[in-house]
Amino acid sequence: MSKTKRIAIYGKGGIGKSTIVSNIAAAYSEDYNVLVIGCDPKADTTRTLAGKRIPTILDIVKEKKDINKENVIFEGYNKVQCVESGGPEPGVGCAGRGVIVAMNLLEDLGTFSPDIDLIIYDVLGDVVCGGFAVPLREDFADEVYIVTSGEYMALYAANNICKGIKKLKSNFGGIICNCKGLDNEAEVVEEFANRVGTKVIGVIPRSELVQKSEYDAKTVVEKFNESEQAEIYKNLAESIFNNQEFDIPEPMNVDEFETFFRKFQ
Repeated sequence: MSKTKRIAIYGKGGIGKSTIVSNIAAAYSEDYNVLVIGCDPKADTTRTLAGKRIPTILDIVKEKKDINKENVIFEGYNKVQCVESGGPEPGVGCAGRGVIVAMNLLEDLGTFSPDIDLIIYDVLGDVVCGGFAVPLREDFADEVYIVTSGEYMALYAANNICKGIKKLKSNFGGIICNCKGLDNEAEVVEEFANRVGTKVIGVIPRSELVQKSEYDAKTVVEKFNESEQAEIYKNLAESIFNNQEFDIPEPMNVDEFETFFRKFQ
């Protein structure tokens, strides 16, 4: 690759962003040098890639005065490079501060070097403000995707993220439907995507292999590489990699969203 491909994946907390990010990173690692940056205060994005929870940048900054790349980047499955920004203790400080500190430090350390083929950001999307908006800016990420299910709060958060994408004029690559097993879920998410002016780029079905893998702190792609679920993650990774169609979304206002969602009840 001549240029680093930089992908930001947003979604409501608990929607399955980290599972998707870690599995597509594992898929990409077969052919590319991959850097994963966890921008969620839970700091669990890279657990299944590194096989354990790794120290966060905020924790490292507190403990060390002189910091180098080796202090903040940890090698995971198939040489995927793993970073966690971290966040403050609950109820103390701004949760997005870790993202700002992490981005500034990684830039200063020359982490975003040409030898990295892909950078994937996993970003909390319940609120798109402060630090959480940093990867939306074009100097850090080239394209943005939203993970959602067909649940009300997941779609509500996705609609809010669309507002941030539109405001910052980011390249919106589409919606990833991470199914929770609801009736007609893929159709609901497809209609939501159409309503905000984008597409569904992948549908991930529920699978017990996800939990079985996470028990062992591994991705599905590593633990069950020949499975249908692993193939689904690999296909999503390919779809994102080859995507050339980007949109500026047209999010709904609150009343429009309520009307949209009620018609599925």
